[in-house]
Amino acid sequence: MRGSTVVVTGASSGIGQATAEAFARAGARLVLVARDQGALDAVADTCRDLGAGTLALAADVTDALAMAEVARQATDFGGGIEVWVSNVGTGAVGAFHEVPIKAHEQVIKANLIGHMNDAHAVLPIFLQQGHGVFVNMISLGGFAAAPFAAAYSASKFGLRGFSEALRGELIHHKDIHVCDVYPSFVDTPGIAHGANYTGKELSAPPPVLDARRVADAILRLARHPKPTTMIGAPTALIRLGHAISPGLTTRAIALFLESYFRRAPRAPIDSGTLFQPPRQPGGIDGGLRSPAQRTGVAGVALGLGALAVVAVALRGRR
Repeated sequence: MRGSTVVVTGASSGIGQATAEAFARAGARLVLVARDQGALDAVADTCRDLGAGTLALAADVTDALAMAEVARQATDFGGGIEVWVSNVGTGAVGAFHEVPIKAHEQVIKANLIGHMNDAHAVLPIFLQQGHGVFVNMISLGGFAAAPFAAAYSASKFGLRGFSEALRGELIHHKDIHVCDVYPSFVDTPGIAHGANYTGKELSAPPPVLDARRVADAILRLARHPKPTTMIGAPTALIRLGHAISPGLTTRAIALFLESYFRRAPRAPIDSGTLFQPPRQPGGIDGGLRSPAQRTGVAGVALGLGALAVVAVALRGRR
């Protein structure tokens, strides 16, 4: 990757920050994008300390014109764009009818329209230069719906379909790649930054991935592109369970979440960073990988794997 120009959106924290640092260590030239210029500058300084030429651009992926301008400046900065990591993601948790429709709309704008804006900005550059890698950060939510996060589910299912459609359009351009990444739960500030309309404290079930592991997978994709990359055992198990019995899988997830909400401590209802950047820079880690979680049973994922086996057995008996 030495000397390659890499654009990373959502680069001010979490997976985006970890990815920026991974590419900096690999010798890439970086263009970092997020809404918060201050947090972005801090990440850019870290990448420069690692030896990477870095440009930090404050922009919102939901603004198509802004992303076209990012692509133009990135091309001027690096003489082209080899890799674009479309990483922005957010969510709004709560019963669908209790979450303001504006919050649902913003999730779709960031998670789906934002990624489409990224692709629309960079694909003409890839086509002109004859090569490029577009990395689409999705999540295990692209394989199975998440009750109480309806807009998030809609955006991730849509994002998977969008990627498949793009790959179909690019079949005659063998050196242009659209690569999807499906991590399971990741330890980032994302949950704390997301909108919470449940009135209960949010967390993630174990096992929770280190964001740096996801960043390393993205770096490998840039070197050796492939359409689909799953990270973490829960992703594979949930994908299998949903493929065998979507209804059973969705019911299991819903019951799991209902049980969690009944027991979780109370928390204020908050729109998080849906409509504005975070008040404080998030960093890479979200503090979710506590010793208790690291040693706990991989609850929902393993349970869904067992449910998938049961579903197969029941179908066989029928």
